[in-house]
Amino acid sequence: MSEHDQRPDRPAALITGAARRIGARIARAFGEDGWHVVIHYHRSARAAEELAATLPSAETVACDLSDHAAAAAMIAGLAERLPDWRVLVNSASVFQRDEASALDPATWTGAMRVNALAPARMAQAFLARARGRTGRRVIQVTDQKLANPNPDFFSYTMSKHAAAATVPMLAMGAARAEDRVYALAPGAILASHDQSEAETEVSHRLNLLRRKTGADEIAGACLWLAQGWLASGETLYVDSGQHLLSQPRDVIYLAREGAAA
Repeated sequence: MSEHDQRPDRPAALITGAARRIGARIARAFGEDGWHVVIHYHRSARAAEELAATLPSAETVACDLSDHAAAAAMIAGLAERLPDWRVLVNSASVFQRDEASALDPATWTGAMRVNALAPARMAQAFLARARGRTGRRVIQVTDQKLANPNPDFFSYTMSKHAAAATVPMLAMGAARAEDRVYALAPGAILASHDQSEAETEVSHRLNLLRRKTGADEIAGACLWLAQGWLASGETLYVDSGQHLLSQPRDVIYLAREGAAA
């Protein structure tokens, strides 16, 4: 764990997987909004430290989320010393290929451990231990595939369905009246796997609005959910309407198939 400038009067937010990509955007948004940001990382220590150094009040914490007991212990340790810990954003995720016709057991195990089991354990520990002066917020980052499934990334999608199922249950059975538990379901945001930037310009516009959904929109949605205006147990989709479509394949492949047609 590394500590940078810290202001004990600031409310705290932990964002998992915050060293890079969307997690980093979320962390930066909370930092710029006046929060003390806890940046979780696994292997990206340098990126986490560099991000923390740019924020007004931040620290970094390392944990392998495939070890759900270690993840829960990380939450317990932070809860002991953060005086006003209001938000947990479970953004970290693994996204590996397999498909409906051939589930890969190793891919499934990794996805379920990191994308479903660890977030559930962390949310439970957070709601049991964290001190938040105006209530606590759990934000489980899921995927628009919950409403718009396709047979690609089979284990990943299963794990996100499992994570989403915890949200109403935690809201009913683990949270206090002043707490909120949410799912945030983004669409295609950043290039993934072997996508080029040119391909993302096509694939990420395969939604009702024909526009790219920005990472800053996801970060802004997290800040809005942190205020607790939405009823606990609900899912917020931020995907330019992608979840309202019926897409037979992941947009990575839809874009490539369209280009080859």
